[in-house]
Amino acid sequence: MIHFTPLIPLLPLIGFIIIGLFGKTLSKNTSGLIACTTIAIAFILSLAVFFQVRTIEAHTVTINLFDWISSGNLHIPFSFLMDPLSSLFLLIITGVGFLIHVYSMGYMKGDEGFSRFFAQLNLFVFFMLLLVLGSNYLIMFVGWEGVGLCSYLLIGFWYKNTAFNNAAKKAFIMNRIGDLGFLLGIFLIFMTFGSISYAEVFAQAKFFSSERPVITAITLLLFIGAMGKSAQLPLYTWLPDAMAGPTPVSALIHAATMVTAGIYMIARSNILYTLAPFSMGVVALVGVLTSLFAASIGLFQNDIKKVLAYSTVSQLGLMFLALGVGAFSTGVFHVMTHAFFKALLFLGAGSVIHAMSGEQDIRKMGGLRKHLPVTYMTFLIATLAISGIFPFAGFFSKDEILAHTFEHNKVLWFLASIASAMTAFYMFRLLYLTFFTEFRGTKEQEHHLHESPKSMTIPLIVLALLSIAGGLVGIPEVFHAPHLLQEFLSPVFADSDMKTLPSSAGQGTEITLILVALGIAVAMIWLAWNYFVKMGKRPAEEAEEINPAQRVVYNKYYVDEIYSTLFTKPLDWISDKLYRFMELRFVDGIVNAVGTGVNWSSRTLRLIQTGSIEFYLLMMVLSIALILFIK
Repeated sequence: MIHFTPLIPLLPLIGFIIIGLFGKTLSKNTSGLIACTTIAIAFILSLAVFFQVRTIEAHTVTINLFDWISSGNLHIPFSFLMDPLSSLFLLIITGVGFLIHVYSMGYMKGDEGFSRFFAQLNLFVFFMLLLVLGSNYLIMFVGWEGVGLCSYLLIGFWYKNTAFNNAAKKAFIMNRIGDLGFLLGIFLIFMTFGSISYAEVFAQAKFFSSERPVITAITLLLFIGAMGKSAQLPLYTWLPDAMAGPTPVSALIHAATMVTAGIYMIARSNILYTLAPFSMGVVALVGVLTSLFAASIGLFQNDIKKVLAYSTVSQLGLMFLALGVGAFSTGVFHVMTHAFFKALLFLGAGSVIHAMSGEQDIRKMGGLRKHLPVTYMTFLIATLAISGIFPFAGFFSKDEILAHTFEHNKVLWFLASIASAMTAFYMFRLLYLTFFTEFRGTKEQEHHLHESPKSMTIPLIVLALLSIAGGLVGIPEVFHAPHLLQEFLSPVFADSDMKTLPSSAGQGTEITLILVALGIAVAMIWLAWNYFVKMGKRPAEEAEEINPAQRVVYNKYYVDEIYSTLFTKPLDWISDKLYRFMELRFVDGIVNAVGTGVNWSSRTLRLIQTGSIEFYLLMMVLSIALILFIK
């Protein structure tokens, strides 16, 4: 069965080709059915491969398809690597991807670009599968660039809106900044190891001494790529703007899959990072600062999707924190649980927006639990999960991150705990303002409130079940149960875990950390309830109505404005000057001069066309004489 692995990415590609070529002649149901079926079969194959990987003694299989690039000492086969890490990501991508495809059948039903949407969604899944299946950094880079292209297309899906197009361009350009670092890292890997295949690079790296400058340089360059793709400081501002795309896009690309590509890349390169303690420190510091920074912005956002966007940036920061302290399997664990509850949150938000006729401002919602009972219950489960409440999935993965961070660095643990506390507060603020108190929208909106169709609610229910039970694969050691995920991933991280993870904390310490995290989360939930439900407080309608400190956070610390002042406006000024002087005066001057010269010479030569036969005979004789003379 494992040799059928190439079919897994091939199926979504076939779906893209069929819908892309014949979408205009196919009905909407047919296009959606083709897209969903290809992803469903890919998921079934992924599931079969996942269980087979567990039975293989070496836990790793390389499937060579063909020789791709061969030049001098550079030999790059087009091959796939199947091991526990890639098989787990296959399940996340195809499983969550299938649920979002089904959801999209109902959500995008009335859109004129229905077929185009599903074609682009299938293309994205193909590139994401290519990214995680590749056996070398170049195939990963092809998938990396491909998902960036699909992200651009899907953010600007409603291309008639200029603001959406600008958001798509912003995402594309900011990702290119990170991608340059990733590409330079690949070049340096080849210069150092003579190969870019994982097997060869990691086999050689095991014999390298720690803190070699070249390894530090490689890992920092790779991390720059991860910062762009996974929206970390300072390259995070594209992700909140990416909410311009349809909600299923936000759920699949900007919550569950693409933004975790940076996590996958560092987890895959774990042995390189364990040899670069400085880079590990940078990853941990950037992760915790991003988590704290984005969580603080989420406190004052009023757009339901923007709140979830900053929540995603914050949770990605926690994943990088886990990687930075050497808890690689823990970081991947949070990728999995986050995919469940964050996809559920975005799809739940889409259900709310669908019921509210496109309204996204939570200040104009309220009391929706009576009208959207399924959406409310599933949204509540996801909110409890992301807040780290026992026994939901987010509790297990977040507790594990905090425990490893506490053993590694108490200051980082304190900052991460603050970020987690803010997460619980702003997520329940979102829940209470959306589903509790009285409805604050228009009479027309209230009249049209209704639960979403089954094509949308069934994926919500499935994701809710996963958000409840998903954490059971990583039960804390204090409960004396096997950590199934860590055992499954151990072959991938065995060498790194021995070098990076400190000894486990005592049971008393672990229980204390769990109780502290739970206590803080419950306190934040109660505080949000007391403020927004019991006291009935509402967010300020305008930024001017809040105090100056809150206004700074409300306006996202003016980071976009600072970037505009430091980078965008100077580049626009330089471009304008180059256009005025180089383009108009120099380049256009040369082109216009050539045109003028041709016109003048044509007018001059035209004068010799007199129509006199005697003149033509004379010129012919003179020309013959001149030719003979030259000879």
